[in-house]
Amino acid sequence: MLLVHGFATTASVTWHTPGWVRALTAAGRGVITPDLRGHGRSDKPHRGEDYAPRQLAADLVAVLDDLELQQADVIAYSMGSRVAAALARLAPDRVGALVLGGAGPLELFETWDLDAVNRFATHGELRPGAEDPTIAAVLGAAIAAGADRQALIACVQGVAGATLDVPEGIRQLFVAGGADAIPVGAAELAAARGADYLELPGRTHINALTAREFKHAALTFLA
Repeated sequence: MLLVHGFATTASVTWHTPGWVRALTAAGRGVITPDLRGHGRSDKPHRGEDYAPRQLAADLVAVLDDLELQQADVIAYSMGSRVAAALARLAPDRVGALVLGGAGPLELFETWDLDAVNRFATHGELRPGAEDPTIAAVLGAAIAAGADRQALIACVQGVAGATLDVPEGIRQLFVAGGADAIPVGAAELAAARGADYLELPGRTHINALTAREFKHAALTFLA
């Protein structure tokens, strides 16, 4: 299984800490947990074009090639779901099935003002009442943890507007927290595609990842 984390985090924070790696390996599945470029231990270029979804997907193809794996099932979360969808478009033969968590039809970065992103990443400031508070909520913790500020800005630029389009024939499970506004419309998107859908009651964008129901559903779907 290839696990693809989201924006402003790492594979360790997303998949190891909430118990995903432990649960999947206990079920007998091999697990691959790369850090996307701009994150964790990976290179951190500062150009928006270096974070285009197709480029991020090509990085994942390179990981599979390096491990000599022809195909993998993919579990992805938040921005990682858009990268996983890009992987399915770029190399559909390399993807067995997809679990797409924490993402819906509306891409969050496309709603952000880039000047506000730059201002917050550089100076830690937003104009009260005039700029989206989710910018501070998403970027703040990553910056406090020592993330590369210019890489975060470039990633926002490169990923903005990325779709969840997936070629026909690839099985998909959508998962969303019931108290998470980011994947709004995921249920309708899944229904339109004839894909499976799971809502996690009361779960937010952050604590959805800790839900045992999420892990069980992913394992059952990919069995």
